[in-house]
Amino acid sequence: MTKIFALSILCIFSFINLAIAQETDGYKRNFKFGVGLSGGLPLNDPYNFIVGGDVRLQYNISQSYSLCLTTGYNNLFVDNEEPNFGYVPVKVGYKTFLFKNEFYVMGEIGGAFSTTKEYNNNSMLFSPSIGYATKYVDISVRYEFLKDFPIVKNNVADNGLAQVMLRLAYGFDL
Repeated sequence: MTKIFALSILCIFSFINLAIAQETDGYKRNFKFGVGLSGGLPLNDPYNFIVGGDVRLQYNISQSYSLCLTTGYNNLFVDNEEPNFGYVPVKVGYKTFLFKNEFYVMGEIGGAFSTTKEYNNNSMLFSPSIGYATKYVDISVRYEFLKDFPIVKNNVADNGLAQVMLRLAYGFDL
């Protein structure tokens, strides 16, 4: 987890460095802030569905490329008497806009920090996504893989939670 923290600090300093860099290509770089709601389906047992919310800070490097820092809270609902499973994701990402700067692909990496007492571990998190963004609305579908979170596979405890989520967000320029 120390490596994840160091990577997060490095990315934050990169954001700051890019924000104060001089404009050399005529594009006015800017920040964008978004608030989103997500819902989806875990692809592993014993989870039924997932609901979450997030905030995202996006730095537009150019019309086609952006850096992102995302955090929030997600809750996985379990189908038996076991406690629901919650975690806080912290991710850094790179977004590339396609087709008139509305459709995009994005990749994120970071950490997921458990908030459930019964499971006191953390995990690396990988998350590719595709989406459509206008000036204020962002709709995307993402696949998330949490390497060290618990699952049940063939009635045996294992690790490697995978899930597919739909995100609807409202964003605005800062």
